[in-house]
Amino acid sequence: MFTLFMNLFGPFFHPTTKSIQYGLPYLLKSSRSKKSTSLTDLASTMSSSSPPLLIRGGTVVNDDEMLKADVLIENGLIKAVGPNLEAPSGAQIVDATGKLVMPGGIDPHTHMQLPFMGEIAVDDFEKGTQAAVAGGTTMIIDFVIPTKDSTPLKAYKQWREWADPKVCCDYALSMAITTWNENVAKEMEIVTGDEYGINSFKFFLAYKGVFMVRDEEFYQGMIQCAKVGALARVHAENGSVIEEKAKELLAKGITGPEGHTQSRPEELEAEATNRACVLASQANCPLYVVHVMSKGAARAIAHHRQKGAVIFGEPIAAGLATDGSHYYNKVIEIPEESTVFYVPFRTGCTQLATGELHLTATDNCTFNCRQKLAGKDDFTKIPNGVNGVEDRMSVVWEKGVHSGKIDPMRFVAITSSVAAKIFNCYPRKGRIAVGSDADVVVWNPEQARIISKDTHHHAVDFNIFEGMEVHGVADVTISRGKIVWEAGQLKTVTGSGRFIPLKPWSPTVFSTIAQRAKMIQPRGVWERKEMQFEGRGGVKESMDVDLPREVEKLSVQNKPTRTTPGGNSKISFS
Repeated sequence: MFTLFMNLFGPFFHPTTKSIQYGLPYLLKSSRSKKSTSLTDLASTMSSSSPPLLIRGGTVVNDDEMLKADVLIENGLIKAVGPNLEAPSGAQIVDATGKLVMPGGIDPHTHMQLPFMGEIAVDDFEKGTQAAVAGGTTMIIDFVIPTKDSTPLKAYKQWREWADPKVCCDYALSMAITTWNENVAKEMEIVTGDEYGINSFKFFLAYKGVFMVRDEEFYQGMIQCAKVGALARVHAENGSVIEEKAKELLAKGITGPEGHTQSRPEELEAEATNRACVLASQANCPLYVVHVMSKGAARAIAHHRQKGAVIFGEPIAAGLATDGSHYYNKVIEIPEESTVFYVPFRTGCTQLATGELHLTATDNCTFNCRQKLAGKDDFTKIPNGVNGVEDRMSVVWEKGVHSGKIDPMRFVAITSSVAAKIFNCYPRKGRIAVGSDADVVVWNPEQARIISKDTHHHAVDFNIFEGMEVHGVADVTISRGKIVWEAGQLKTVTGSGRFIPLKPWSPTVFSTIAQRAKMIQPRGVWERKEMQFEGRGGVKESMDVDLPREVEKLSVQNKPTRTTPGGNSKISFS
């Protein structure tokens, strides 16, 4: 969850272009796991009996290409991509003339039905995934967040029990580490196994006493992440200073949502982001900074990437479309408390266009206005979080492609394929290619809509983007080969989504880490070693000398002096 103060109210191999055009199959390394919790009979039946789909006449867009092609889908997979494909008997035809055919969006950061600050987020896994597919997103990565007195395994079980019977599209899980001990380290290794499918862990540097870990715990946690092949993720703020500043503001009578942003100045996010990057480099662990909300934080990420560190930056949709001015607006239809997010909104789309930031998410965590009013007299009690999973794709298209800052291929990258690569489910997810899962969105780049709480599909009673006009709309959303959104209507089946286990050691994340480990190995400049040699008359002698650590063998002819070898003495190093 990021600093958006919505609380106040409220990435190895992929098919070549040729293989796509001619329909040549490729091997997918990851197995297509079934849910451990059985779905409803209806969901299972629909999964196996869906008729073929032929998407005809569109422009296929991947992160590295655009081409005119049809897409044939059978049994939940993409079977062929190419021009003028023949429709199988009984196939349903989707007309994509004048539209773009893209991989379904992947939102790598959501919090469905999260218990937080005495409330429970109103978007549960059913409503949240329905909202997702309505906006063109076909997979979410939600967060398992144990309380400090719980354990990773117990929390994991709880999240699966919440999600499996409800999800309307595929989902995966990331896990927060909120305390540190030997048992937590052990369970981190367990949950990265095939049975659990976790390949990333999140650490909070905020929410002191609730989720926050100390620097040394964060550092040890990242060392463990590097050992088990998991990506470390971080909520980067200075929780200790935020707590002190909040006390100061409340003492001065600043109790409204404007106190949220004033207690969390941009400099504290930038400082914590830089600190997290430094500690990650010391642990030689890849790092993913969630909800990057300020230019200072983005600059810190860019600085460390230029030094060779493996760092990824994730802005969220609300930060791309709002600027935080609503925190000071006392005359608005929706209470300003509804817009309280973890970190105040203050980023734009430029860093995504230039490559300083790498993918987009939402941190979708919704609380109704009534829930937000718990903090009407004390901004520290406002449940943090806002919506975004339904509108992310349109907001990014509006701010990126429609504004001329990025092209459709970059759009696919930052809304889908980069996430798939980072979290090691590419090209199964995040690509239109033969053999990939049939998670597809038919996108109308010309259609416009007005975002409103009255028409969205969230359970929440406000929308952070209220009244915003966006160009670019999901015309048809296909999840696992089935149409789940068409002509403005949901066609979802509760529980039809699958849990997608994410394997550790993502090539996109870890390919340079082993070599970096060799380069940063600690070493001494000199080491005292025993030197043996043959003295006069063939008598074996020895003496201690200071030599570079790299010297493993020493060959000596005649006895050297302790200064510069002279006379007939000869020393060779190896």
